[in-house]
Amino acid sequence: MPESLPADPTTAAAELAELAQAIARANRLYHTEDAPEISDAAYDALVRRNAALEAAFPDLVRADSPSRQVGAAPAAHLAKVAHARPMTSLDNGFADEDIVEFVARVRRFLRLSDDEPVALTAEPKIDGLSCSLRYEDGRLVQALTRGDGAIGEDVTENVRTIADIPQALHGDAPAIFEVRGEVYMSKADFAALNARLLAEAAAAGKEARQFANPRNAAAGSLRQKDPAVTAGRPLRFLAHGWGEASAMTATTQAELVAQIRAWGFPVAKAFARVEDVAGALAVYRAIEAERADLPFDIDGVVYKLDRLDWQARLGIVGRTPRWAIAHKFPAERAQTTLGAIDIQVGRTGALTPVARLEAVTVGGVVVTNATLHNADEIERLGVRPGDRVVVQRAGDVIPQIVENLTRDADRPAFVFPDHCPDCGSLATRGEDEVVVRCTGGLICPAQRVERLIHFVSRHAFDITGLGLVRVEDFFRDGLIASPADIFRLHRHRAALVARERMSELVVDKLLAAIDERRAIPLDRFLFALGIRHVGAITARDLARRFVSARGFATMIRQALRLRRATVPAIGETERKFVLRRARALVGAINTAGIGPEVADALLDFFAERHNRAVVADLLREVRPTDVVHETRLSDVSGKTVVFTGSLETMSRDEAKAQAEALGAHVSGSVSKKTDLVVAGPGAGSKLKKASDLGVRVIDEAQWAAIVAAAE
Repeated sequence: MPESLPADPTTAAAELAELAQAIARANRLYHTEDAPEISDAAYDALVRRNAALEAAFPDLVRADSPSRQVGAAPAAHLAKVAHARPMTSLDNGFADEDIVEFVARVRRFLRLSDDEPVALTAEPKIDGLSCSLRYEDGRLVQALTRGDGAIGEDVTENVRTIADIPQALHGDAPAIFEVRGEVYMSKADFAALNARLLAEAAAAGKEARQFANPRNAAAGSLRQKDPAVTAGRPLRFLAHGWGEASAMTATTQAELVAQIRAWGFPVAKAFARVEDVAGALAVYRAIEAERADLPFDIDGVVYKLDRLDWQARLGIVGRTPRWAIAHKFPAERAQTTLGAIDIQVGRTGALTPVARLEAVTVGGVVVTNATLHNADEIERLGVRPGDRVVVQRAGDVIPQIVENLTRDADRPAFVFPDHCPDCGSLATRGEDEVVVRCTGGLICPAQRVERLIHFVSRHAFDITGLGLVRVEDFFRDGLIASPADIFRLHRHRAALVARERMSELVVDKLLAAIDERRAIPLDRFLFALGIRHVGAITARDLARRFVSARGFATMIRQALRLRRATVPAIGETERKFVLRRARALVGAINTAGIGPEVADALLDFFAERHNRAVVADLLREVRPTDVVHETRLSDVSGKTVVFTGSLETMSRDEAKAQAEALGAHVSGSVSKKTDLVVAGPGAGSKLKKASDLGVRVIDEAQWAAIVAAAE
């Protein structure tokens, strides 16, 4: 049973922050380090939970949201190259109804009639490493991994060792064409490779390093520094799409795949073109039935809109194309025993219960831990140490316990702690919240490590060479305890050089990278502090509003003075008035995206003496630089646009997507804040209101001209 959504934005924001961190870690381990900790189903479930929360609380979508990210940053030892066209990810569907809705969305977006055929292609979703192969004048000139979707890793010389990939295309080809697909290792080759590695290690008297699964083996083999190592690994390639092309003769996805096959690439034998959803689901059932017998691992079926012109109209939203979806296979389940329930403390102070399980294999992956979400979930399941439980590698947060088989057994109920297990501080649960939080803040060891990790993260100070492992090691060894300590690491140079795998060159590069961040934009500085509800976008809005660190600090001091005036002695009406004034100072009224919750979170943070001390200490080491808002080169960037009436050349969703792509905000109603109204035939009250308010009104043709000019 899916976990219910939180009732309040505060809880939702906290969970979104934790999901962003968990998914970013999973991406890094999967895409960059080839050492995933969780299964594909587990990852899918985290992403689904994130999407559900963002849909329910759209104002809380974070700048570092997984819905805006693809893959992970490229590895350091491989050259970074920008993709000519982004390598996107896919939205997932888990039930037949999700696929029916996918096609319905396509119809609504393109304004298709119910009887208009919507043909799809269907093919297995292979579990490999995405790769883009660039051919110029028919010859392979470059091969890139997906990386973060915008920038990939150059693996050209390694790819040249893969027999499935032609060095030159067969027959005529455009001057430029990028073939995209998956580098993979078959199940049989994977087993043989691990056996070989085991035998070689035994012969050399060393401990064997074996790969966990075929996907890891393929990724690790392709991303070697030495192409000779890659050449010794049994890698294969399966093509499924395309990137940049100087010319396109195909008009459908099926024609394009046939052309790619004719050029000499292997494509999935199960690839099929179907006329409707029923046909697509029939292919899904057939592939699912043969899944265990396929020579490679798959985790679902990919559907794509067949018509390429419709693909172009639908375009991409965020990190995913609107014209494709992955239909994932259902999760697998197994029974095991719950040994213990441990409490973990997150960066925001949330106390999360984790089930320690007797090891059990679920779908080929050994599971020993599962999340229990919160105290309410423990009560709902009635779980206690010693219970026999059903574990599933899918759900809202995975692996998860979905059923307690022995809840009627005579054992005492689990008592959720009311004090932090790490620092002993009181742990409280707010009104209408499901999360219990430690009140220790920056004095809590668990939160301090997580806050330091957040501080050096990509959208914060982004210090090269100072990642999760080093932060944890430095904190454990007493080299850093607060953000300012990072900028005092030069005092410990000798101790750093003496550490394992920390040569003088490595240490000096790290210290130089730290010094490069002593001047940092105000928005990154604010985001790095780890204040609840202040994500990268909100930090940017605050920085643009107050421009400088001095302006921001002045606002905080004034707001705190107003807040302190809300003493119990004054009446409730006066107290609310003063609090509203305090919130207004931090943009709660006049700045989009900065509401009362953000204002209260800022004031809560800076009201704490130890937080102010940490910030003051940090400001002795770094200098936040001013942030000035820059507008995009578009006639409607930063403006509010309303569409009304019937649009004849596009759907309302397509028009909204165009406006947002040009930096505009689309509203559903006309007000004094409206800058432009696009009116089609049949426009009624909105058009009249725009006329009364003197708002500029244009027709659909004029809107198309604005879009064309911006492009």
